[in-house]
Amino acid sequence: MFTLLRWLVLVLSLTEFTLLAAAANDAPPNIVLIFADDLGYSDLGCFGAKDIRTPSIDRLAKEGTRFTSFYVSQPVCTASRASLMTGCYANRVGLSGALNHTSKVGIHADEVLLPELLQQRGYATAIFGKWHLGHRPEFSPLRHGFNEFIGIPYSNDNGPLHPVVKTIPSLPWINGEKTAELDPDQSQFTGRLTEHAIQFLERHRDQPFFLYLPHIMPHVPIFASQKYKGCSARGVYGDVVEELDQSVGTIIGALKWLGLEDNTLVIFTSDNGPFLSYGEHAGTAKPFREGKLTTFEGGVRTPCVMWWPKKIPAGRTCDEPVASIDLLPTLAKLAGSPLPKKPIDGLDVWPILSGQPDARTPHESLLFYSGDDLQAIRGGDWKLHFTHDYLTVSGPPGRGGKPANFENMKPKSIEESGIRGIASRHGYEVRRIEQSLFNLKDDPGESRDVAKQHRQVVRRLESLAEKARADLGDSLTNRRGNRVRTAGRVD
Repeated sequence: MFTLLRWLVLVLSLTEFTLLAAAANDAPPNIVLIFADDLGYSDLGCFGAKDIRTPSIDRLAKEGTRFTSFYVSQPVCTASRASLMTGCYANRVGLSGALNHTSKVGIHADEVLLPELLQQRGYATAIFGKWHLGHRPEFSPLRHGFNEFIGIPYSNDNGPLHPVVKTIPSLPWINGEKTAELDPDQSQFTGRLTEHAIQFLERHRDQPFFLYLPHIMPHVPIFASQKYKGCSARGVYGDVVEELDQSVGTIIGALKWLGLEDNTLVIFTSDNGPFLSYGEHAGTAKPFREGKLTTFEGGVRTPCVMWWPKKIPAGRTCDEPVASIDLLPTLAKLAGSPLPKKPIDGLDVWPILSGQPDARTPHESLLFYSGDDLQAIRGGDWKLHFTHDYLTVSGPPGRGGKPANFENMKPKSIEESGIRGIASRHGYEVRRIEQSLFNLKDDPGESRDVAKQHRQVVRRLESLAEKARADLGDSLTNRRGNRVRTAGRVD
């Protein structure tokens, strides 16, 4: 009888151990999402930079996967972040362009954001950095799924340091929903945000967490802390990127010290391409054409590295197209959270991220809007640009933190809208591209129009674009989408 009891105890103990082990293996992963601002595709060592040292991100790439065809939905701050947080093309949720201190719109209360989905699964959530989805109280991150927020409500040039417009009030530093400082020392931004991130990790080491770190740098005006000044061969821009790299290294070090690395997915990418008009204070997007504010590859293709030991393959380069809109459905699935009831555009790309054999993009095409203009579409290796105006640097790029053609500028209102308003404030000129087809595999710089040789490809992409216009609209063709939603608004 005694022996039988001992065997029963042993069996029950083993069963309990097995269940606990299975529960541990099925535990939702911690997520760290690091979002640089205006970082160029080729500004990291693992993406080709020779004059900027990024050993921490390079190590992430060595221990994880480098995604070389990672796309944002629009090449500008607010729109890109709206897509990241909602899993939707930005114009589906009514947010495009870049909001400022005069904006009366922001993310709608009915939209279900990524942190809200994760909160439903018991995640602690925090954002340290730039929000840019509305600065009015109704649009606060704390009312859209985040437990903590420290940072700025919009871009760091939206203040007295704007190089052209001199009538902008002080830049606020927000803690929660209160202004803690005005015009903070921007050279301390990266260090302060990193410190808050580390403290958050320490506080929530015993529960799943979502740390969203949308760094303020290297959006102009750029500043490096005293420790990093003069460290880079690329001048102050390189100094700033090298400090960002150190921030990444510090966060990875903290995860390892806390014993969290095996169940933490880390994603590093950028919101759009480089702000080329600012010259030596901006990044590069080689080998791609143009940069921020354009739907050429230099504006919408960004560097991306993902790291999760034993889950994301190490030392791999993946060129399969993946988009920022795909992160919400993919991360929600990993966390075991149901998707929003309203339609989204992103799709689960975990088979691609995890390196499953022959995994391919689930998208028939990817769309590239600028504002409400459908300017380009990619399907396979092909990218079709529709006839549209675009911005290119006006003359030699700027120096010393000033945009190109600065000496001929007159102060412009921050409220001046449209492509010509942007051009007048930031040293660009407006040019026009006629409908053109490019093969990105053979011609990543989008320099050789092959539409005449591949009319069938053009027709196929045009057909897909027509479906998109019916769904999402297109001001270039005066189409109003039948499934677009409005942004939140405060009158």
